[in-house]
Amino acid sequence: MNETTHPPAARDAAFSQRVRRAVIWRSGSQIVGQAIAWGSTFLVIRILTPEDYGLFALTQVVLMLLTLLNGYGLASAAIQHETVDRRAMRQIFGLLLLLNGTLALVQILCAPLAAAYYREPMVADLLRVQSLIYLTTPFSVLAYAQLARTLEFHRQAQVNLLSSLIGAAVALGGAVAGWGVWALVWAPIAMFATRALGLTIAARTWILPSFDFRGSSAIARYGGLVAVGQMFAFLQSQADILVAGRWFDAHLVGIYTAALMLTQIFNNKVVPPLNEVAFAAYSRMQNDRPALASGFARSSRAIMVAAMPFFFGLAAVAEPLVLVLLGEKWREIVPLLLPLALAMPFWTLFTLLRPATDALGRPGIGSANAAAGALLMPIVFLLGARWGITGIAWAWLVAYPLLLAFSAARSLPVIGLHPGAFIRAIAPPVFAAAIMALAVTLIDQVLPGLPQFTRLAILTAAGGLIYCLWLVLFARETVDDLVRLVRGKV
Repeated sequence: MNETTHPPAARDAAFSQRVRRAVIWRSGSQIVGQAIAWGSTFLVIRILTPEDYGLFALTQVVLMLLTLLNGYGLASAAIQHETVDRRAMRQIFGLLLLLNGTLALVQILCAPLAAAYYREPMVADLLRVQSLIYLTTPFSVLAYAQLARTLEFHRQAQVNLLSSLIGAAVALGGAVAGWGVWALVWAPIAMFATRALGLTIAARTWILPSFDFRGSSAIARYGGLVAVGQMFAFLQSQADILVAGRWFDAHLVGIYTAALMLTQIFNNKVVPPLNEVAFAAYSRMQNDRPALASGFARSSRAIMVAAMPFFFGLAAVAEPLVLVLLGEKWREIVPLLLPLALAMPFWTLFTLLRPATDALGRPGIGSANAAAGALLMPIVFLLGARWGITGIAWAWLVAYPLLLAFSAARSLPVIGLHPGAFIRAIAPPVFAAAIMALAVTLIDQVLPGLPQFTRLAILTAAGGLIYCLWLVLFARETVDDLVRLVRGKV
């Protein structure tokens, strides 16, 4: 039946159900997969050394820089445009093959330069092997764009779950087998290869590439603007490693990287899949600005309900958490967790802005926001490095509130949401988490000497109970709205 035969209310209800299903599949599978993957990760951390993680972190700067040019912006263009025919998809595939083949070659050639910059010869060998990842990208990107256009995130979620499990198994098996840092290198290669194959099968993107790029300027232009923004985002997000890798040895870089990894679990593993769904949904809502603004406010509040107890709870139970999960050799992480955990809510909100402005056909806004971060973050990290690796961690808490304020002032008017309405939407979970963290800190002060596992269990249970009770008693509207979102009664 043609869609136009349905009344608007029915179409809106059907669309809401599709978005809800996409969120449940994409985030639900991500949570399950990451619960297993992170269980493996903590075991791997216990086996490997800070030096292993430090060396791996140094290679990620180069890998992430070149990955920004791998063509994912073309996928965003394909999702954002209302109509994309088969010829355009073939052109995108051809561009992806050219781009990623070039990137693999560039990384191999630049590997010795990166090793010289960090004064770590092994970095060159690691980078050469990691160039294999680019060969999987064209297939993943093409299939991802096809599935996202139709909001078929359940298929993507199933593949991501399987590939994450395979990556976790390779990492753990390699660590047990004594591979050292190579366990961290081969795990993502296995994960990306599995994902490329699985997504291609799920999306049925069995097409030949086209290298005739006539008529593809609109998609290429949009993808280019997204790539520019991602380049600035790289400078913003990797400035700390660029500074720390030059100023400090691999051990301290490994300590800092592990602390950052713990505090960024939510932002790196939960927020990206939600943003993928949000971007696809916002793109379908771009001609209904009030609905988009309302959806953005509600989704931001829902994400902060889940994020805030994680961030503030992590700051409150840092010591027992590190000692239980990672062991005594990682104790140096503890003082870094407080500033990093407190800075992460600002980063979360910053990352939520871009999908909405990109979906409205305004990728330049996100690019300019990222450019501001690319200018601000290196300066702040260079200043923070004067106080050692701890100064690098505290620099996050200085820079990201400023960056969020700047970006929100530019993005919210385009989205159609007043700053006051945005603050009111996210305030309940922020305040509830602050009360929770304060209460957990006070409880920790009066606890007798206990084994670290028992101490962590008591504090975690108390924090979860306090947070939930506070929301139920003093933020009932937030709870009711969240229940309606989950049940699909929007």
